[in-house]
Amino acid sequence: MLVIVAPGQGAQVPGFLSPWLELPGVAEQFAAWSEVSGLDLVRYGTTADAEEIRDTAVAQPLLVGAGLVAASAVLSPLSAPSPALPAEASLVDAVAGHSVGEFTAAAIAGVLSPRDAMALVAERGRGMADAAARTGTGMTAVLGGDRDEVLAALAAAGLTPANDNGSGQIVAAGTTEQLAVLAENPPARARLRPLAVAGAFHTEHMAPAVERVRATAAALSPSDPTVRLLSNADGAVVDSGAEYLERLVSQISSPVRWDSCTRTLADLGVTALIELTPAGTLTGLAKRALRGVELLAVKTPDDLDRAGALIKEHAGVLSPSGTDQEG
Repeated sequence: MLVIVAPGQGAQVPGFLSPWLELPGVAEQFAAWSEVSGLDLVRYGTTADAEEIRDTAVAQPLLVGAGLVAASAVLSPLSAPSPALPAEASLVDAVAGHSVGEFTAAAIAGVLSPRDAMALVAERGRGMADAAARTGTGMTAVLGGDRDEVLAALAAAGLTPANDNGSGQIVAAGTTEQLAVLAENPPARARLRPLAVAGAFHTEHMAPAVERVRATAAALSPSDPTVRLLSNADGAVVDSGAEYLERLVSQISSPVRWDSCTRTLADLGVTALIELTPAGTLTGLAKRALRGVELLAVKTPDDLDRAGALIKEHAGVLSPSGTDQEG
């Protein structure tokens, strides 16, 4: 059983898009998505510095665009990227995304067209950036330590466990003052690592963005997913496109439970996991949480041959409903 996963904000690094633009059709695709998003995504993905792509309004559509190009190349390596992902996506047994990566996953699974996913995530990025600008907020990863002690330390500082990533990683989110309190009183045996994001995402601080994105989402017509599609809310497999779209919206101010997604994948019997560019974060978590599973971080087109081999070896085991496929 093979799963494709898409990383969330904070995974971006300067220049990560450059090697992908060498593939036929990718520059043209990004030019189209730049029009949809109102951003020069090619520049941001190639020559912009770390501070520029830290901007929430930039990072989110940039990540989704890169993930969709990588997904198209992984699933149909002999074809140039197209506005619609290839039918070969049905070979994948499950798809999941972390935070904004859920928009990439939604397009791969056919819930949203790539264009609609790009338009909606651009509005999400703008809405979350505006919400973050209202007060000084941020996020810090807490690595290691006793889980109960970590959660107690976050509560004492007034912080929200905005991302429960499993594998000994919980991301705290809140105001800069609250994060400072945590830094002065860290949990025992835990390391703190501030994240390259510009707000307290997946907390009450993002409430203004929820209604803004919901208004845009109301004009869309989602389709039911063609592959098993996991939700960050609780790790559940969602078989309704309308429900998944609503979850995309509400997730903006709700904690990400990647630990629950990982448990679902383990229960389903995943044997291989491919992380789309800019990859590394989710495969890193999976090394500890999904032992024995073959992992591939697709960082550049040089990784496509290995991705194709994993698909041939592991994919096409389950239908969207979870029953074995035959014939």
